[in-house]
Amino acid sequence: MTAAPRDMLIINALGGLENPNAPEAAEGAGQLIQSIDELAIDARALADAHASGVTAVNITLGYVMGDLPPYEHTLHEIKVWDGLIRANSDDLLGVRTAADLYRARTEGRIGVIYGFQNGVAVGDDLSRIDTFQQLGVRVFQLTYNQANHLGDGSMATENRGLTPFGREVVEAVNESRMMVDLSHSGENTCLEAARISTRPVSVNHTGCRALTDLPRNKTDEELRLVASRGGFVGIYFMPFLSPTGHATAADVVEHIDHAVNVCGEDAVGIGTDGPVTGIDDLDAYRARLAEHVARRQAAGVGAAGERADTYPFVVDLRGVEQFRELIRLLEKRGYGSERIEKILGRNFADYAERIWG
Repeated sequence: MTAAPRDMLIINALGGLENPNAPEAAEGAGQLIQSIDELAIDARALADAHASGVTAVNITLGYVMGDLPPYEHTLHEIKVWDGLIRANSDDLLGVRTAADLYRARTEGRIGVIYGFQNGVAVGDDLSRIDTFQQLGVRVFQLTYNQANHLGDGSMATENRGLTPFGREVVEAVNESRMMVDLSHSGENTCLEAARISTRPVSVNHTGCRALTDLPRNKTDEELRLVASRGGFVGIYFMPFLSPTGHATAADVVEHIDHAVNVCGEDAVGIGTDGPVTGIDDLDAYRARLAEHVARRQAAGVGAAGERADTYPFVVDLRGVEQFRELIRLLEKRGYGSERIEKILGRNFADYAERIWG
């Protein structure tokens, strides 16, 4: 197995640090929403993260969906994550600037980037954006799959783009120097936000629709526009990379390669959309997965391509070896070390410097 150089930045533009095998995680796995209390950031999760070589990860916190009060729930989760980082300060480092990404690598800690996957928590109060920024949030994803009061998500059939208030939010997020993340957005939402944003935007976890025609993937027009304005595109390890729903590591490489051809090698990275720790008992997980997918569909938050027989990860690209295996496959594809280093983390770090300073 190819070894990731110790000094390589490996930055997961959207992922997790939880142990999905822990009892509390298993109990909540079939539910529509897993709260922070059901995500086990335990000794195994931290050890696995270190073993994987990951430098930093953008974790999802705050409101995404459901009946919880968006603003209050988001503040609660920020507070919980602050406590987790303090309690595990030998292992974790809160990321506020691009320099913190390099500091995490130097100090042998794992950088934790606070990110949203739904902008609903802003409510109708633009001042909350500065509040979130001051509390450490650095990635502001506008929508989840469904439409919200900022714009249409990828599963909103009208594909209307941003709302008037959504345009104000993009401007405010620009001023606060957070990333405007267009993952999960509808096509017109993505195109409009990329055009009006005064700072480069990102799509931290997606695939290429030219290869797999599903709404969660981005068209070449979207990818090209984001990249042309100095933005970042992260390719995920998700079932949406294959028309069959059973994506493989080879599919991940194909989507990375297509994105590089469309965007250029300086704009593409990875956003796995999953934790480092792999699931031990896939048979037991498969039974819970059917319930989870059914709940998402019933709530109207699922995406086309989610099925009870498709894992929300790439089976042969998971666990502590996932990044080393990806490096090996990219080398086999003919990618040189400099290009691989860009994709594994340097492109995200460069983009972060353009946004966060």
